[in-house]
Amino acid sequence: MAVIKKITKLTDERFINLYKVSGDNKKGHHSDYIVASRASDVDSMKTVTHKNNADSVAVYSLYGENKDRVVLVRQYRYPIDGWVYELPAGLVDEGESFREAAIREMHEETGLTFTPVRADESLEKPRYTSVGMTDEACATVYGYASGTVSDKYMEESEEIEIVLADRDEVRRILKEERVALIAAYQLMHFLHDSEPFAFLGAELEI
Repeated sequence: MAVIKKITKLTDERFINLYKVSGDNKKGHHSDYIVASRASDVDSMKTVTHKNNADSVAVYSLYGENKDRVVLVRQYRYPIDGWVYELPAGLVDEGESFREAAIREMHEETGLTFTPVRADESLEKPRYTSVGMTDEACATVYGYASGTVSDKYMEESEEIEIVLADRDEVRRILKEERVALIAAYQLMHFLHDSEPFAFLGAELEI
């Protein structure tokens, strides 16, 4: 295993920063590795704390009287200069649990009211999004959305279209559109499972 000898903060931005992680692996190879992180300082980075805390949350939510639609957002993203389909998602604020963040983010991005279900901890726990470039970990929260779609709670910086997709639309999206990885995996469940939340287990509770 590599030995990290020095970490240098390279940027000072609000939501994400770059750090240079310098170290030697067990073969004696030296690396200066650039890491993108939600951490505000070196001491908060996961390479220092070794804690798997949730930086962000993604919300897999069913909608409609028959729970036969899934809530998606179609969002413009600068890194690809184009639109991509995603689950409603966002950062977890200081002092906020990731379930609280899920409720808040769903309302901010879609205007909908979100009711989480309790799933096994192993299915909700934070997972790394792209560990070759970032230490960001994203938790997933499952549940049901209700109410009327609205864009009035969105931030001015966001370009988001709200999509309530049935199985035919999900099939088209997976075939024809750009889709974020986390969303794609959940949409596969939605498309092929007669009960989309069956994989959460029989003890699923609201």
